[in-house]
Amino acid sequence: MKRILLTLFSIIPLLGLAQNEDESPVLEELTLTVVNAQTDFPLESVHVINLTQVKGTITDQKGEFTIEAAVNDTLYLSYLGFKAQKVRVTNDMFKIKDTKIALTELAYALEEVIVTPYQLTGYLEIDVKNLPVNNAYQYSISGLNASYEAGSKSPSAVTKVLGAILNPADLLRNLFGKKPRQMRKLRQMKEDDEIKNLLASKFDREVLTELLQLEKVDIEDILNNCNYSKSFINTANDLQILDAISSCYEEYKVLNRN
Repeated sequence: MKRILLTLFSIIPLLGLAQNEDESPVLEELTLTVVNAQTDFPLESVHVINLTQVKGTITDQKGEFTIEAAVNDTLYLSYLGFKAQKVRVTNDMFKIKDTKIALTELAYALEEVIVTPYQLTGYLEIDVKNLPVNNAYQYSISGLNASYEAGSKSPSAVTKVLGAILNPADLLRNLFGKKPRQMRKLRQMKEDDEIKNLLASKFDREVLTELLQLEKVDIEDILNNCNYSKSFINTANDLQILDAISSCYEEYKVLNRN
């Protein structure tokens, strides 16, 4: 009997520790100011994302922003013409008012863009032949409520689509299976308007790689194996890429259950 009591008393503290570890961190409103590191002037419309909680906001005219956060959360700040920065939330940020985060301005030059106008003749049959052709064909599979892009309108392209969906050993299982926690953030990202607005204006995949903890090459592999065309992968904005990955992940979950 004594042995049983001793065992119970030794287990109870461990259970308490386990419960504390499982408890969600306490979220508080954090207010900070973002400034130009060179001039110390406040920066307006800086996008701020709490990568840990998947919440977003932007700075106001005074460079200030307020966001829900907990100690040790990671904030990601992004602003056109400035180097993106990640900041770890500390206790001092909640205690000390007027805490500033400085962003460093980038030295960049606009590359020359050559726009080639279409040479139209006014004759429909001739002009149609001169217009560029989009080779990103789409195929839909009944029951999946989604369409897939393929690079060639040929029987082999259709076979490639079906193979990627039906093959249990497909690379998608490896990519999604290794990142289940990051993939669960997809739904949260799509529910936050500030994050969606930011992604709709970006084409560099930097925010996506930070939020999903994926490399750019992983994102390309996912979309390639979901049969999205190279033209889509290269030209889509980050929000469109997010939607594509999300659709592909939902289909992966269906396959995984089966």
